[in-house]
Amino acid sequence: MNYRSLSHLSQLSNACAGKIPHDVDLVVGIPRSGMLVASIVALKQNLPLTDLYSFLRNDDLKKGSTRTYKHADLVKPRDARKVLLVDDSIATAKSMHAAVEQVRAAYQGEVVTLAAFAEKHNRHLVDMYLELVEQPRVFEWNIMHHSLMGHACLDIDGVLCVDPTVEQNDDGPNYRDFLSSTRPLFIPSIKVAHLVTSRLEKYRPETEAWLQRHGVQYGTLHMLDLPSAEERRRLNIHHKFKAEVYARHPQTRLFVESEDRQAIEIMKLSGKPVYCIETNEMYVPGQMHNLKANTLRKSHSLLTKLIGKMRSKMAKWIPMPHPRA
Repeated sequence: MNYRSLSHLSQLSNACAGKIPHDVDLVVGIPRSGMLVASIVALKQNLPLTDLYSFLRNDDLKKGSTRTYKHADLVKPRDARKVLLVDDSIATAKSMHAAVEQVRAAYQGEVVTLAAFAEKHNRHLVDMYLELVEQPRVFEWNIMHHSLMGHACLDIDGVLCVDPTVEQNDDGPNYRDFLSSTRPLFIPSIKVAHLVTSRLEKYRPETEAWLQRHGVQYGTLHMLDLPSAEERRRLNIHHKFKAEVYARHPQTRLFVESEDRQAIEIMKLSGKPVYCIETNEMYVPGQMHNLKANTLRKSHSLLTKLIGKMRSKMAKWIPMPHPRA
């Protein structure tokens, strides 16, 4: 499972900044995902930006008032001499080819195409790409609406809706009220194979009612059959239950979990990929070296910040020696 995050995309746009032709006048994004990449490129290159359909209508370019833009005198997009047409990725490249045909039918200038992510077999279908990422692949910005959801397991709390507070999580009236009124977070636009939650079976009616009310489509809802939340805490069974369901269904290819520690344990026990909402990371069996490197990097960053704060506080109380004349 090849996964790319918004953070990776931003870093990639820095590393590949030299690939962008210096004589581009305008960046044109293909809605919707292409606009994400186009916005990052345009902002970092300080270029004017528009979307495909505004370009075809020749709508006036919109600009902010807090910075000086390159080609600030450009008002009508089709007055640009050279445009960069951008999408986030290509597979068959049908979207890119259709966009190129539309642009060239209305525009006499030069068109250069860019896809952030391409594959070895289709990289020739665009003028430039930022990175080769083979299938199966999924991105942070499309994961909840990817066809992969049809073969996925999803946690509920922290994924589909907000987590309960300590006060709400009383295994009583406050919790039942939470189940009925909790705010939705990330609702998939396609049917999910399995919902796997450590909510107790006795709360199935409230859970099903909330899912129906918010339009969540799913195949099977798996819940913990235990008498109380206290018993669940005693057994510490959250991640084990989720991993067992995930492993039991061989057609499932991804688990979406809200919490970092559970995500790692589910990945280890099931031997299959797990995407974590909390960290925006994909945990894949056999890639634990990456996980350890990330952990060490985060720990080092935290330690550096703590040392910096300690030094700052100490400087207030301990007078610094005057430099010698």
